[in-house]
Amino acid sequence: MRLNDVQRQAIVSAVKSCFGPQASVKLFGSRTDDQAKGGDIDLLITTDIHDVNDIVRAEMRCQVKLQQLLGEQKIDMLIDYPSPAARIIRPFLVLLSGQDFHYDSGYCTTTFARSMA
Repeated sequence: MRLNDVQRQAIVSAVKSCFGPQASVKLFGSRTDDQAKGGDIDLLITTDIHDVNDIVRAEMRCQVKLQQLLGEQKIDMLIDYPSPAARIIRPFLVLLSGQDFHYDSGYCTTTFARSMA
């Protein structure tokens, strides 16, 4: 994972501050590949917030907070609230706070230890 400890902690802190302590955040995309270069930060945020307007406000606050903490970065957020929106990318996610994440692409299965906590 091409995020250092300070970046990972800043992301987790910002997400929990904006989406609530129950929120979780996972990294996906090119930043999960240690061999790749560059790339934006792609985050899947899971929240219990149901109201779409509250989700939009939380996402805007989180974007601002992350830009302040990490500097100018391209950060994409996919918000998974009580809906099936993120099912397509779930097999390619790396957990930013918690224990090992199991990756299964359909072709091979690997376990990553990519904990932010």
